Amino acid sequence: MSENKENLEQEDFNGAENIQNETDEATVLEQLTEEVKQEKDKFLRLFAEFENYKKRTSKERIELFRTANEDLMTVLLPILDDFDRGLAEIKKAKDKELLKGMTLINNKMLNVLTQKGLTPIKVDAGEPFDAEQHEAITQIPAPSEDLKGKIIDVIEQGYKLGDKIIRYPKVVIGQ
Repeated sequence: MSENKENLEQEDFNGAENIQNETDEATVLEQLTEEVKQEKDKFLRLFAEFENYKKRTSKERIELFRTANEDLMTVLLPILDDFDRGLAEIKKAKDKELLKGMTLINNKMLNVLTQKGLTPIKVDAGEPFDAEQHEAITQIPAPSEDLKGKIIDVIEQGYKLGDKIIRYPKVVIGQ
């Protein structure tokens, strides 16, 4: 009987130990599951951060190229103006060969700049003045009533680089 009692005590001890082992295993499993969740969360955050980094650097690179072109285009605009003034004077002199050569050079330069995204802003006399699109240099009395608040003359051509205006057209408006 004492052997039975010892066996029962041993079984109780073994059962309690098994329960303790199962509890320990469950706790370890829960800890491991929690660690996996944390690592997965870290991974997802790191991946999202890397994707944002790629997008940001791509935008910065595009912006860098755009601003580099903008600086160059801004420097070249006075040369375009000089070409236009020179062509106007050559037309007055009526030297056809000189005019032909200068026109070819001017067209080639304009084509290259157009390929790089530069476009002239079309402004005609008689258009309504828009402070968002034009720069008023001066106001003069309007030659007729219908030209009040409208563009009378274009002093300097305006240009866009892509969608951004890099030089506003300078105009004279009627008062």
